[in-house]
Amino acid sequence: MVYHLFFNLKALQRYLKKNGSSFTILITSQSQFLAESSLNFAYAKPAMTKRYTTSSRNLIVLILGTLIAIGPFSIDMYLPGFENVASDFDVDISKVGYTLTSYLIGIALGQLAYGPLMDRFGRRRPLIGGLILFIISSLICAFSWELEILVIARFFMALGGCAGMVASKAMVRDLFEKKQVADVLSTLMLIMGVAPIIAPTVGGLVIGAFDWEAVFFILAGFAVVMLLLITYILPESAKPNKGTSLRPKKILSEYLSILKNREFFIFAMTRGFSLGALLSYVSSAPFIFMTFFGLSEQQFGWVFGSNALGLILGSQINRLALRKFSLFNIALSISVALTLLTFSGLIVSSIVGVHFWIIYPFLFMMLFCIGFQNPNTTALSLDPFTIQAGSASALVGSIGMIFGSIASIAVSQLVTVGVMPLLYLLFTCALCSMLLIFFYKRKMLNSAVKA
Repeated sequence: MVYHLFFNLKALQRYLKKNGSSFTILITSQSQFLAESSLNFAYAKPAMTKRYTTSSRNLIVLILGTLIAIGPFSIDMYLPGFENVASDFDVDISKVGYTLTSYLIGIALGQLAYGPLMDRFGRRRPLIGGLILFIISSLICAFSWELEILVIARFFMALGGCAGMVASKAMVRDLFEKKQVADVLSTLMLIMGVAPIIAPTVGGLVIGAFDWEAVFFILAGFAVVMLLLITYILPESAKPNKGTSLRPKKILSEYLSILKNREFFIFAMTRGFSLGALLSYVSSAPFIFMTFFGLSEQQFGWVFGSNALGLILGSQINRLALRKFSLFNIALSISVALTLLTFSGLIVSSIVGVHFWIIYPFLFMMLFCIGFQNPNTTALSLDPFTIQAGSASALVGSIGMIFGSIASIAVSQLVTVGVMPLLYLLFTCALCSMLLIFFYKRKMLNSAVKA
């Protein structure tokens, strides 16, 4: 359903102050994803950084915002059609979840690939190539004659769409002055906050009027419009840097060196488990609300969109909390709250049964907590890095998508007849996330005692 992008402005401002021109974007996905992706371009050589007139600035921001919105719409817009897809291909609805899994894997790999490519060749060439791949893959999705074809096409659709997500954030840094970056990014994040709410509702209306294939025709048409705008309006923002290595061995070596950092590893895994919980919900939402509770496509869109407000609300309150509390203390407190919440949901549902008015508010509160956790654990995982900030940011985003993919597969296998397996999975993810944070706190205290 939703590809949620949540931007923690306070954390970004701190990071900008510490690391100069580098910036970090915190993404959180929710729908047939969440998930989230964070990328930082520390090495690019801007082709131009200038003041823009209000009209020019608004046009560029609009183009970049629609580029970023491709992700959430590609994830969330077709969720209400899960039952239709399952019926057309004569498969169980849980099998349709593999189309989400393949999409998340594509995002994970794409994030790692586009960073070096856009540094080496500039922003426009990889972006145009990615959009062409997205258009072709979307059309293949619409004409898929069996589920396996749809799963494979969704993977390449993610690889293509990921170019827009990566390029839009990098081009903000390239095209605008340093003091304008935070303002422009906050506008993009507002667009991303609205997109996950609109996408499933629009998808429900489209599928109700036509069928699920129409969603992919619309996405392909949307990408064609973006391709024309980029080709004729959006300027190249970074000069190609031939010094950027594309050798897999060198790139892999840098990622492995980042993984060896204990602080990065712990908080990247913590964030991964949080995203696992989020994407478990996203993957199972069509089954839970439409198959189990019997909602229509339109009703599902409204319920799913209203739950997305929990993520937005949590991320915005988190910005206020950061004025008084540290990132780590908030992450620790929310991890405890999330574990207690998921445990309570599991126990209550076991005792009184699974009912809509128990599950619906429970999931809203879970997403509210994740709205705090994802941006904070992302910032904590990137804190040890300056020179390697770009690679670390891409890696933490990919790790989140890998966890999301695993969670999506687990949901497809387990959540087939009832909601209880999902509740067990959510509690397991929350518990693992909390234990990792307490492990880090213990190590930190032991280091302080030895010092």
